[in-house]
Amino acid sequence: MAHLKQRNFVPLNIAVLTISDTRTLDTDTSGQTLVDRLQGAGHVLVDRGLVIDDIYQIRAQVSLWIADPDVQVVLMTGGTGFTVRDNTPQAVLPLLDKQVDGFGELFRQVSLAEIGTSTLQSRALAGLSNGVLVCCMPGSPGACRTAWDQILVGQLDSRTGPCNFVPHLKPQVEQILQACEARS
Repeated sequence: MAHLKQRNFVPLNIAVLTISDTRTLDTDTSGQTLVDRLQGAGHVLVDRGLVIDDIYQIRAQVSLWIADPDVQVVLMTGGTGFTVRDNTPQAVLPLLDKQVDGFGELFRQVSLAEIGTSTLQSRALAGLSNGVLVCCMPGSPGACRTAWDQILVGQLDSRTGPCNFVPHLKPQVEQILQACEARS
């Protein structure tokens, strides 16, 4: 990646949550796609969960991770469509301090070639809460792969500059970055 500066890589602590009424952790290919991608990039999976598509169960799990001092990123898959049971955006939006307004638009743009106009039904969103980046993506492995490969991999890499989410995450990330740069 030509846009990477000569900075040290700081692995982030990431939790993955799948929203599904029918999957189990054993059959969760979307969540596993995110786990494989984040670990392949050198980040740490600190927790993984699966809850049914219920506003309060989603909100409860995400709230626990937002409050956890060890979690810096929450990646969510599922529940972002238009069916009656798609509740992820309604569950997560009230928890966010700041919304990343362009995330959904960018996701729809980069996924158009892969999934066509059905991408219009994606209510993907992202935001920050208590120094935790929360990203909500559709519940398909392809959508998770696209979101990671074309958006998140660079945004979660401390070497990417000048703009990524890493400096906005919980204070320990900024302290680690400063310590690494002081040693360089």
